[in-house]
Amino acid sequence: MNSNELKKQCRFSAAACHSLKDGTCFKCDPDWEPHGDKCYRFLTEKLTWDQSRSKCEELGGHLVKIDTKFQHNKVIYTVFWIGLTDQEKEDEWLWVDRSNLDKSLTFWSAGEPDNWTGRNSDGEDCARMGEKGGAAGLKSWFDRECNKPQKSICEKLASTGRVKFNCE
Repeated sequence: MNSNELKKQCRFSAAACHSLKDGTCFKCDPDWEPHGDKCYRFLTEKLTWDQSRSKCEELGGHLVKIDTKFQHNKVIYTVFWIGLTDQEKEDEWLWVDRSNLDKSLTFWSAGEPDNWTGRNSDGEDCARMGEKGGAAGLKSWFDRECNKPQKSICEKLASTGRVKFNCE
């Protein structure tokens, strides 16, 4: 391998694998963005919450579950579906993995969730995150009727492995 090929390989390895001190690395598939031990894929096609959930599962993941403040701050770009719903029982919010929402770690906008019935008599049972009303800095969660097409965020665990870098 010549020096140009080696440099190219090293750049690819550094971009594709976020290495830890012990040589273990986390790696994401193409089109997925790495953040720690998880990979995120931002779907720009607008789908209903159920369609988004199915699409994420087709891609090997699930709608994003926000369980840390760091994670919330990293994945927010615009308005996206997240994997949180109270479709089964009103005001009992569950993640797509069936775990309960940790009420000590939520990012609901003021007055949310409100289950507003103005657009849909069934109310709003699915959560999305982003800048509500386009107001800069109001990055938070709010409920919306589940059949409203939105962009979505998929999440899955990164694959792990060991890597040895011999790059200069």
